[in-house]
Amino acid sequence: MKLYGVTGWKNAGKTGLMERLVTEITGRGISVSTVKHAHHSFDVDHPGKDSHRHRQAGANEVVLASRNRVAIMQELRDAPEPTLEDLLARMRPVDLVLIEGYKRDRHPKVEAFRAETGNDLIAPGDPTIRAIASDTPMSVDRPVFDLNDTVSIADFILREVGL
Repeated sequence: MKLYGVTGWKNAGKTGLMERLVTEITGRGISVSTVKHAHHSFDVDHPGKDSHRHRQAGANEVVLASRNRVAIMQELRDAPEPTLEDLLARMRPVDLVLIEGYKRDRHPKVEAFRAETGNDLIAPGDPTIRAIASDTPMSVDRPVFDLNDTVSIADFILREVGL
């Protein structure tokens, strides 16, 4: 599996870019999966539902399966957060895994950047950032794409990974 990331600070446009990239790349007949890192607690089921009740009762892992999808919920309890490598090892093979977040991991990335957030670029101190997708023109030592130019960003990523 080929890996490529989208990184950036909060509200930089990462999720919108990821969504557009998945649509664009899968539209070209390339299989894509995604991994997203969350810095906050999250839940994928709802109080009162059977799967939630199983977790609340103490189950370490709950598998929810139907004809359309499978969800595997694992309660970490006191276990450490799995690494990106651990998560990738659990995934079914696809042509490309797009990774949102995981700034400190060593896979190649595009940095999403919006000037209005007031954050500095991450790229100058991070050689794993191979390009920037920005809402404002800039002069830096790597390619800069318009944040909304999904086709060009997808072309760049696919060239980078050899797809």
